[in-house]
Amino acid sequence: MLSAGLTMLTSCSSKQNEINNLQQQVWKNPQNANSYLLLGNAYARTKRYSEASTAYKRALAINPELDEALHALGAVAFNQKNYAEALKFFQKHLELSPKDSLRLYDLGNVSMQLGQFDKAAKLYSEAIENSDAFTDAHYNLAVCYIRTGRRAEAQAIYEWLLVKNNYLAVSLQKHLKKGTGE
Repeated sequence: MLSAGLTMLTSCSSKQNEINNLQQQVWKNPQNANSYLLLGNAYARTKRYSEASTAYKRALAINPELDEALHALGAVAFNQKNYAEALKFFQKHLELSPKDSLRLYDLGNVSMQLGQFDKAAKLYSEAIENSDAFTDAHYNLAVCYIRTGRRAEAQAIYEWLLVKNNYLAVSLQKHLKKGTGE
């Protein structure tokens, strides 16, 4: 028990040291957008989302084209369940690369959380068009199909997932069973 506590204490201390070092870098060179990005990432890893958001916004103020900061701001908002804010940042992020599967997937996730299942399904479908092997997008698309009464399409994805990713297939099967009362 004592060693587990020491490991946890060391890990927390190590994360705080990382943040302290990154803060020093930012103070030494306040016009370095990448330093703010790294600091934001360190804050986000420790779930200090408000501070992470501030660091990412500073990075964007220095370099408005910093793609990673837009994505990170969307992720921070999403993790805080502030889906309207996440939508705003993920949309800006998608504008920089409109066919990128991961960007479409992120927007699909936000749309699903907002209960916009048809919109989410469209975004997941677009992500899949650009990356057919994107199993998570297939899974989420099937969940949208279940929520909108398109069971046959969800079943087809389930059968595809049985071959591609059994873990997701088993999870999807639970969603399919819920919808039938089994």
